[in-house]
Amino acid sequence: MAAKDVQMFNKAFEIAGRKIGGGAPPLVIAELSGNHGGSLDQALALVSACKDAGAEAVKFQTYTPDTITLNSEAPAFRVDEDGLWAGRTLYDLYGEAHTPFEWHAALFEHARSLGLIAFSAPFDETAVDLLESLDAPAYKIASCELVDIGLIRRVAETGKPVFVSTGASNDAELDEAVAALQEAGAADLSILHCVSAYPTPVSMANLGSLAHLRRKYDVPIGFSDHTVGLAAPLAAVALGADVIEKHVCLSRAGGAVDSAFSIEPDELAILVRQCREVHDAVRGQKTTPLKIEEESLRFKRSLYIVRDLKKGEKLTSADVRSIRPTGGLHPRHLNEVLGRAVLADTPAGTPLTWEMLA
Repeated sequence: MAAKDVQMFNKAFEIAGRKIGGGAPPLVIAELSGNHGGSLDQALALVSACKDAGAEAVKFQTYTPDTITLNSEAPAFRVDEDGLWAGRTLYDLYGEAHTPFEWHAALFEHARSLGLIAFSAPFDETAVDLLESLDAPAYKIASCELVDIGLIRRVAETGKPVFVSTGASNDAELDEAVAALQEAGAADLSILHCVSAYPTPVSMANLGSLAHLRRKYDVPIGFSDHTVGLAAPLAAVALGADVIEKHVCLSRAGGAVDSAFSIEPDELAILVRQCREVHDAVRGQKTTPLKIEEESLRFKRSLYIVRDLKKGEKLTSADVRSIRPTGGLHPRHLNEVLGRAVLADTPAGTPLTWEMLA
């Protein structure tokens, strides 16, 4: 895909009436992942907490251990010893983290009753079928599924908007995935920069990638975040992210599978508020004084008489200075007025004008 010129706003689209991109405030997606701890009640409570914190969307993951991997003890099916889930088999890990298919209807219904946008990342075609039966308004392609062109095409065929994460991918893989999505019918697409490390050091967030994605693809861009804290997602908004996805848990102390790099509801509330504040702060370009600066305009410097003068006295540097407020000649004229006589008695505190001088 050919690179495009930098522009102020990329192509926008809507999900459930919420505009994504095109200058709209960033959409904050609360990712529940496996932070339900194996409890539907906890999952429902987490959805409610996300709503209370001000999130507009919640995202699930739709798979089972058997649809995402094999029950194998072979080294290839184990997490590296130095990782967050060191030594565990993929089957065991995904068995703990998965959101059972039979929970989805209750979760979607609960989220919608609260006015939240609810959608999910499917990991195989049976997951897409389930989500279609629930009328999911959008889909997410997880980073490691970016190369699963069959799954990508199946998602695109729904005609729903698609979010794509770029973790552990290169440009060629992303190009192939985007082409497959568009060819199969995905008209609305958002690309989320992502680093697939859990947690990701903030110093390795590589947020410069946002500008690259914005230039290359005429779509809303965003950040799927695995760092600890709020610095990286807020920086992403400052750099133009239209979407922020962040893992959320009820409590990190609870020890849920993704809790180490998740934020708690009070932190989510801060993130939602500050994302909008940062978005407001960076939009627009100031080239002239703003209306809210009108009072400050009076305090620009100008030339004032600073000593009582008699008619005919010639101005010296002790008689006239550049001070606040405005009202007198521009400070650039200081050297021009020195040595000129005043035409009348002039008290200190008088703004200097040309009409006062011989």
